[in-house]
Amino acid sequence: MKQVIKMITEKEVLNALSQIIDPDFNQDIVSLGFVQNIKIEKSSVAFDIALTTPACPVKDFFQKKAEDLIKKIPGVGSVQVRMTTLPRKSSQAGLNTQSGLAGVKSIIAVSSCKGGVGKSTLAATLALELARRGYKVGLLDCDIHGPSVPALFNAQNEKITINGMNQLIPVEKFHLKIMSFGFLLGDAPAVMRGPMVSQYIQQILHGTDWGDLDYLFMDMPPGTGDVQLTITQSVKLNGAVIVTTRQTLSLVDVARGILMFEKVDVPMLGVIENMSYFICDNCDKKHYIFGGKASDSLTDRFGLEMLAEIPVLPQLTARIDGHTTHPSIVDAVDHMIRSLGKTSILKKQIPAIRFDESNTYLTWPSGEVTSVSHRDLRLSCRCALCINEMTGEQILQETDVPAAIAPKKITPLGNYAVGIEWNDGHASGIYPYTQLKEKSLSFKNA
Repeated sequence: MKQVIKMITEKEVLNALSQIIDPDFNQDIVSLGFVQNIKIEKSSVAFDIALTTPACPVKDFFQKKAEDLIKKIPGVGSVQVRMTTLPRKSSQAGLNTQSGLAGVKSIIAVSSCKGGVGKSTLAATLALELARRGYKVGLLDCDIHGPSVPALFNAQNEKITINGMNQLIPVEKFHLKIMSFGFLLGDAPAVMRGPMVSQYIQQILHGTDWGDLDYLFMDMPPGTGDVQLTITQSVKLNGAVIVTTRQTLSLVDVARGILMFEKVDVPMLGVIENMSYFICDNCDKKHYIFGGKASDSLTDRFGLEMLAEIPVLPQLTARIDGHTTHPSIVDAVDHMIRSLGKTSILKKQIPAIRFDESNTYLTWPSGEVTSVSHRDLRLSCRCALCINEMTGEQILQETDVPAAIAPKKITPLGNYAVGIEWNDGHASGIYPYTQLKEKSLSFKNA
């Protein structure tokens, strides 16, 4: 009797792969559109899994799980899974084609509201960790007045050369491309006014030959002034990370940094708390020498993810050697890259918001509509003007809120919160969507 060969169908393949759930989106990879280019030839099955970002930390897990699931389908002899990246809007959309950023896929700003928090060291170690994983990575030191990247890499004596297109050729250290105004200036001080600073920043941004990069990290100068706005308006940033420390952590300053990036439509990826604790050699215990953990405060008040708490690491106080890493740095990179991947999809899942004279209404992606009174919402503000940062005690009292309180403007802040400008003059309140849902549900069910 002639043996009947079972035909493998695309539906079987998709049904099997729909068992893989993305931990960030809580949806299966088929519904998310990650499975592409399915090809079935007799007993052979091949397909792509397109991830949101090249360095996705769950890439290996997805690949192994997909292979195992497809091999279980009757009739399958071989499986080929190709891991790719979803096409995304170019970072340099709208720029001159001669810009050195033309081949850069993702640009990430590393910022701080105050100096002295270890921002430059962290920007360098984050970039190096990705370069160590085999990705094409660059680091741009944007601080004109106090460039620190050359000293971090012991590269103060490096000479910058120019290519045939009159572009600066970046210095390469440990497979990482780096560029800094410090290479051009040397030890001389940068004494110049704002307009000239902006001009130099434009030149070094677009006049460096980065080639093809998966990620470019921009080590921003501290603060939230004109220089920072010039940088954010000069190039399309894919995300921003704020670095702070427990002893200098001011929720007002963090809020200021968040609002600066949101004003220029830069997604916030999260916050890294540097020098958060140290681990005792004798007891292996975490000691939070500058106060308790900040992650709860930041998450509650801003809805932002704490990407990592970096301990005091003696190996990061000296120059970077390209070989030293730490589990907390690995975790920070993993969380940052996952957050970068989420920005493109989660932005579609935020609620639509409208308000009338007395209530704010939220229409969630599920179709559910909830509401909260303006008074309740105003009283629930968790900013540093309404709640004591150190004690957590309520500063804003019911008698402080006018009877006719209402929003003047509600501004979405990425995929995590909204900023509300109230008619009583209060404009520093940031309301996470989780807080809005809690308040609106309790109001609806009351």
